[in-house]
Amino acid sequence: MNRSVMATMMATGAAIGLAGAVPGTAQQPAGSVQQAFEAATALADKPDQQAAALAAWQALEKRVKPGSRSQSIVLVRKGGTLFKLRRYDEALDSLRTGLSGLPKADASLREDRSLGFMMLGAALMENLDYAGGASAYAQALEAADAPSLKLGAMLALIKAQTFVDPKAAAATLASADAFVATTPVDKGVRVRLERARSELRLNSGDIPGAVTAATAAVTAAGGLTASTDLVDVSVRSDAAIAYLLSGKPDKAREFMAMSGAGRLSKGDLDPASRMSPPDCGGDADLKPEDMAVVEFSIAPDGATTAVSPVYAAGGGKVALEFARAARQWWWPVEEVKAIAAFFRYNVRVEMRCSRAFPHPDISDRIDQAMEDWLGEHGVVLPDKAEGPVAIPAQRAQVDKAPAGSIALLAALFRMAQNWALPEEERGALYARATTIAQAQNVPALPRLAVDLSAQAFALAGTSGSGRWEDKVNELLAQPFYANDPQANGALRFVLADVARSHRNTDRELLLLHQIADTAALPKSDPMRVGALVRIASLEQRKGDVAAARSAFAATGLSGDQCALLDAPPRLVSSGGIFPMEAQRWGFEGWIRSEFDVAADGRVTGERAILSYPAFVFTKAGVDTVKAARFSKSYRPDGGLGCGSMVQTVKFRLGV
Repeated sequence: MNRSVMATMMATGAAIGLAGAVPGTAQQPAGSVQQAFEAATALADKPDQQAAALAAWQALEKRVKPGSRSQSIVLVRKGGTLFKLRRYDEALDSLRTGLSGLPKADASLREDRSLGFMMLGAALMENLDYAGGASAYAQALEAADAPSLKLGAMLALIKAQTFVDPKAAAATLASADAFVATTPVDKGVRVRLERARSELRLNSGDIPGAVTAATAAVTAAGGLTASTDLVDVSVRSDAAIAYLLSGKPDKAREFMAMSGAGRLSKGDLDPASRMSPPDCGGDADLKPEDMAVVEFSIAPDGATTAVSPVYAAGGGKVALEFARAARQWWWPVEEVKAIAAFFRYNVRVEMRCSRAFPHPDISDRIDQAMEDWLGEHGVVLPDKAEGPVAIPAQRAQVDKAPAGSIALLAALFRMAQNWALPEEERGALYARATTIAQAQNVPALPRLAVDLSAQAFALAGTSGSGRWEDKVNELLAQPFYANDPQANGALRFVLADVARSHRNTDRELLLLHQIADTAALPKSDPMRVGALVRIASLEQRKGDVAAARSAFAATGLSGDQCALLDAPPRLVSSGGIFPMEAQRWGFEGWIRSEFDVAADGRVTGERAILSYPAFVFTKAGVDTVKAARFSKSYRPDGGLGCGSMVQTVKFRLGV
């Protein structure tokens, strides 16, 4: 939903009367239900008191008759507070239950129903259920009497319908135009109406109409002035997209520059710690040529909120799939604190799907061994989720698991993988998991999933990789790990990666040969094959083509196959220049690109998959990656050096 509409709706929601819930009197006894309702309402109206408001609604819910109109209104109000706390699934349950108890035939409850369905629609839209949101907003419109409620419902309905039923959105827009023609409205309403029109036309392919509507929205908001608020950010960004698609890039850059995007006064809006687009294909049948612009805000805890598609080349289903990917992104709290609050709202990123196949490293192999062992013992790991929004559910899993149990091991392991947690807490979780793994006699390779990580976090904050290498060698010296071929090989792979980071080729080769020569590893074992592929590439770089050919031949792979544990080629040189137009307008930003590297180190198939600000650095970033050169890889046919790679290119002024 448009942020301004959402803010208006939530503010209006505080005006729900109690008349339909609890009979009021001029004099209420102290501690009455009426007074409790008023106190809860006062708390709910304060942004920093939502936790207290929730407690007040929960207490009030117990004081009113189950199944009564009073309880229904309390549940609707509680749902609104849960929404503000970003507990969306609980909000949906509370709102649906409350709304079901508000009789449709009772005219005195029309306002309550309309506002309740507006909140339900907002919660569904936040979950990117636009079809459900459209249904809820339609019911809000049906129940609305007041002009402000009718118009608010129509504007919200247009946004939802734009991406699930554009024809219905056009009809709703026509109704809104007719309504505004006979009803006085303020400037803000006209801005939102023109913005809804521009987004509908953008996504319907009517680019000239989108330009006209987007320009009208900017004009209604006050024009291209030096003053910029959150409404200006959105409407000017809409206009930039429309002008760009109409073939007027200079005009587009002007609107983009005046939106404030890419012009932070402090901090950097760098790519999120866990920021990736959806894979091509999937349920939405995403294609490499599909593209979307997605808008979101970054909450103080680093999670993305108010995620919504703005434009997509490929249709509404495509747009929502890209938005679902963005909903999983998050930033470390320390980075968020460094960004001015204004620049955390209405952020827009240009997105394309990823064609990359998985490139698991040795840590993935170890983690998978733990997951497989847990599955063999009847324990299904909770879904792997990262970011602040996943922490409450993960804590609940840890708290409810029996002490010392395999279930607790699984919960600790999964929660410890969440990078949004502080390092100290993650380290403590891994340490607890290690103790349980030992008590439960977890085999060597899966046990490394917690033991190795516990050792790494124990070194957090210390300097020098030598201490890490010492820790790994200590584990390798333990008979429990040394006598297990899989664990032994995994630890040697970790040491080989350390040697590679130091560019100690002789040491890396020695370790890789020790893995490849382990008689207890089957010839087709991924670790053995991965070691041989890396040996082949290293020997080629040393100029020993015969040794490279021999090592690759021992893998049993054909020339077009890739070893899962092959090391990615190393960047040798980069290129590219800062685009003059971005420099002229004072833009900064980044792109994340995806590309293949041929065996000779040249880049092929380069394409942008994420760009910020949208459209500004896409071409320059791709050109930068195209000019890069990587270390050579041995392949008998001279083809690809084993598939897709991802790299971020940042553009900074004065650097």
